[in-house]
Amino acid sequence: MSPLLTPARTRGFLRATAAAVALSSVLLTAACGASDDGDRDAKATAAAPAGFPVTIDNCGVRTTYDAPPSRVVTIHQHPAELMLALGLGDRMVGTAFPDSAVLPELKKDYEAIPELAEREPSFEKILDAEPDFVYGGYGSAFAEKEGRSRKAFADAGIDTYLNREYCGKGQVTMKDTYDEIRTIGKIFGVPDRADKLVTDLRSRVAKAAAEVEGEHEVPVFVYDSGDKSAFTAGGKGLGTELIRLADGKNVFADLDDVFGDVSWEQVVERRPEVIAIYDYAGAGSVQEKKKYLLSQPALADVPAVRNKRFVVLPLTATLVGIRSAYAVDDLARGLHPESFR
Repeated sequence: MSPLLTPARTRGFLRATAAAVALSSVLLTAACGASDDGDRDAKATAAAPAGFPVTIDNCGVRTTYDAPPSRVVTIHQHPAELMLALGLGDRMVGTAFPDSAVLPELKKDYEAIPELAEREPSFEKILDAEPDFVYGGYGSAFAEKEGRSRKAFADAGIDTYLNREYCGKGQVTMKDTYDEIRTIGKIFGVPDRADKLVTDLRSRVAKAAAEVEGEHEVPVFVYDSGDKSAFTAGGKGLGTELIRLADGKNVFADLDDVFGDVSWEQVVERRPEVIAIYDYAGAGSVQEKKKYLLSQPALADVPAVRNKRFVVLPLTATLVGIRSAYAVDDLARGLHPESFR
């Protein structure tokens, strides 16, 4: 079966339960009396970074950071781009699983970081990079059956963080994107950079939304991959929110998951006027996907197919990360081109 006809990755939720994070304690021996103890305590206090310690609750895992992480491995592209957008490239010792071309302004910095694997690296490969923090984009970053559970990392003395889209807390919105950026900014001691980035992204979204205000709501079908069934974006993922902000409606917003399979009969019944094609490595090219959709007799009367109305989005742009604001603009232009003439 060709890559086009098979979803290239599992994006199911990580159903993490609360796990105790082992924290090592610094033992001070009282060799020189109470006066020396006081000096050591004063020096320790002076050395503590401003704003720390920081305690973060993430997908059921509670972690206290006494200082910003200094050696970071990111698994999947959107966490890597978020880190780079916050100016944290000097903390990164490894990336993995690139989905698509990196944003031009981040390309040079991204390529300077070692790529550990084309997909999710093994637990051992990650340990070889000697990280103190692993940041995962999809739930599969911490797949227990592959030996990469968050507990396994904690037992190795390595902190972890999972993109909040995979915490399974219901509909994901742009607020989650902004909260994700601010949380990472807090963990790394750069809250001002995070606030500035959020302001910039909010402005980008507001500008795109203003261009299409008052337009009719366009029915949109997201085509990720699949042949016998269609792998599409469900109501819990950020994709649904991005379509809404662009004055559209995800025809499978009622699918109670981030991604899931639907039948082609359902696609026909819901009569989308535009098809948003998700573009990423390992799932067939955009041209292959368009050719497949246009060649299916059962889809011939679907308005989007009949009128050849497609919008192409890098998968990375549809996730909780810095590119989601860019996706709103791309979608708005694709759904309402008349508003941008």
